[in-house]
Amino acid sequence: MSEERWPGEDRLAGTEQQALGPEVAEEEVELAPGEEELAEAEAQPAPLEEQIEDEDPEETPEEEPGDTPVPEDEAPAEEDELPRLRAPGQHAPGELSVPDGYSVVSGSADGGRRAVGIVVSRFNGDVTHRLLESALEELEVAGVAREAVTVMQVPGAFELPLGAMALAKTRRFACIVALGCVIRGETPHFDYVANEAASGLQLAALETGIPVSFGVLTLTSGAQAEERVGKGAEAVRSALEMADLFSQLRASATA
Repeated sequence: MSEERWPGEDRLAGTEQQALGPEVAEEEVELAPGEEELAEAEAQPAPLEEQIEDEDPEETPEEEPGDTPVPEDEAPAEEDELPRLRAPGQHAPGELSVPDGYSVVSGSADGGRRAVGIVVSRFNGDVTHRLLESALEELEVAGVAREAVTVMQVPGAFELPLGAMALAKTRRFACIVALGCVIRGETPHFDYVANEAASGLQLAALETGIPVSFGVLTLTSGAQAEERVGKGAEAVRSALEMADLFSQLRASATA
């Protein structure tokens, strides 16, 4: 655009200047006595302490649209404490109690005159060997004769269900004890083997009607095995108790 003035613009500018008076440079303006000090004080910044006092401590920034205030008594979701897992070896305290007046059927871990089949995995043999020792010691304590115990070795935990099924289908054993060890690694292999071992052993028991106890360790590291090799003895007690329970049910049914 051209910087030429519109017609009459010069006359309008002159009229405004007459109303305001002649222009005076800022440095030529005379100040009244005392105004010089006041002007210098206003030009200098206030001390830091005075600036802090001038600020309103209760003043809060305006909330932008979409902001959701978090209550003071509630922590943000990401800071919520995660549920803690039960420490190894700890279980819910207390014992089961059935009120009086009901017919109760319960078994005991008495192995007298019972034949027991054990299926054990050779994989992670250092751990499964100690599991087997624990199980055999418990069988002796329960009164099961050595000649009444059959031990079947299978390659790994994945083959435990098939071995348990084969032993149960012979109808020679009152119960089956499955022993194995799966240690978590860097791949999902652990999850597939552990899940199939658990579901397969349960299926063997359901299809044959012979109790199959789960004595398979599922570990994060091999160091955890030391505190858990007693699982072999626990699996023996569970199997014998279920065998005794089934024996009582059959006896009551034919009575």
